[in-house]
Amino acid sequence: MSGKRRGATEVDGEQEGHVRKHVRVEVRRHAARRLNGARNAPLSARRQRRAARGRGGVRDAAIRAGARRPAEKGAKGLQGGQMSTSKDPDRHVAALILARGGSKGIPLKNIKMLAGVPLVGWVLRAAVDSDIFHSVWVSTDHDEIEKVAKSWGAQVHRRSPEVSRDSSTSLETIQEFLCQHPEVDVIGNIQATSPCLHPHHLEEALEMITLHGYDSVFSVVRRHQFRWQEVKKASCECTKPLNLDPANRPRRQDWDGELSENGSFYFTKRDLIVNERCLQGGKVGYYEMLPQFSVDIDVDIDWPVAEQRVLRYGYFGRVTPEVVRVMFCNVSGCLTDGRIFLSSSAQEMVSVNVKDTTGIRMLQREKVEVVLLISKEDPVVRSLGKKLAKRTGCKVIRVGEEPLDDLKLLVRRMKLKWKDVAYMGNDKPDVNCLNLAGLSAVPADAPVVAINAAKYTCHQVGGMGAVREFAEHILLQKQKAKSQTTQDRIDTCSS
Repeated sequence: MSGKRRGATEVDGEQEGHVRKHVRVEVRRHAARRLNGARNAPLSARRQRRAARGRGGVRDAAIRAGARRPAEKGAKGLQGGQMSTSKDPDRHVAALILARGGSKGIPLKNIKMLAGVPLVGWVLRAAVDSDIFHSVWVSTDHDEIEKVAKSWGAQVHRRSPEVSRDSSTSLETIQEFLCQHPEVDVIGNIQATSPCLHPHHLEEALEMITLHGYDSVFSVVRRHQFRWQEVKKASCECTKPLNLDPANRPRRQDWDGELSENGSFYFTKRDLIVNERCLQGGKVGYYEMLPQFSVDIDVDIDWPVAEQRVLRYGYFGRVTPEVVRVMFCNVSGCLTDGRIFLSSSAQEMVSVNVKDTTGIRMLQREKVEVVLLISKEDPVVRSLGKKLAKRTGCKVIRVGEEPLDDLKLLVRRMKLKWKDVAYMGNDKPDVNCLNLAGLSAVPADAPVVAINAAKYTCHQVGGMGAVREFAEHILLQKQKAKSQTTQDRIDTCSS
């Protein structure tokens, strides 16, 4: 999100709150229609009018193409509410994410952590949860990317050196994949750098091919930017407007803007790629995405802005945000940095960061019980159990080599399910609990085996604010769940 793109995607103040409200409303209504089986029920006329005026709602191909400008070339799309999550039995549809290891802008960008998740993990989660693909693949030439891809449910295509060069094109890599996979009829090329992609974007775009006869469909975003002709510095020429009349400069609300590719995905039939050597051809259609979902990461400066956007608009899984009732936190390596200090008087000590104890109190104020875990094999931390309990106000329990064995009974006694549990660990013995918990996290310095099992990876290392960071993440999910519940009540009352 460099400065030149800011105007197209930035939403602030009252307008941002308004857009977010309607996005939540539309996504939930979209889900409700699916759950109730009302797959052919159109959006209300009022909702379509709002979308046409640009006041929120999911302005996808259904509204833009079907309701707003039906005669526009290339804009034909889905009618509101049409949805099918079943796979096409007659055609093999494959998702393919290209993730080369030799990124020049950001080294190993595709697996760099973004809001606690590897960048490629965001699009893999959306692709897998969409349930429209017969297979989901990551094409890579790098061992670490392969490990991450497999941990997020993808199969891996090891691309050849010939299509792994800096000069290699996406088309060449996709062609190589199709040559090795003759069973694939339709390819969905999803960009790893589009972390705000949601399953319904993919579902509705694919239906333009499977139900409406398009040969290729790609994602676009509407930009309201006036463009001017470039003039070379040494030239005496004057610049000229490319898409406006300066004498009749329109207001934003009176101008439809222009459609630009946002690079999120490209669906294409096999024949076009193999025989015509192109990704966009035949009967071409576009699928329009809202600006807040159109995030593309090219350089490091995009990262912090993208992270905030993902936390607000990213896809976090099939279920609503988890409302955690209890958090289990490993003391050694999470609450402490894992080091033992030896004094001249032969005393052994560990340190606890005030940031982390503050995070624990934040959870306690929100009625989230925090239970600290100390290893039976760690005599130093074990001897500090009472002091930790007094300082933090937490229950402290001892666990063995496999924490899950001790915690299963405790969770049952508390009459909770694992989706109600948050777990913070930092090593291989924690993997089972990290996998089971509704929310789970590891510090930034945890080993790969623990990182791959966790749902969130902290920026901070153990003993230096990681617990505080995870506490804030838990409270953010709780706030999201509360907002959805409130909005659902409003929707019920107004429907």
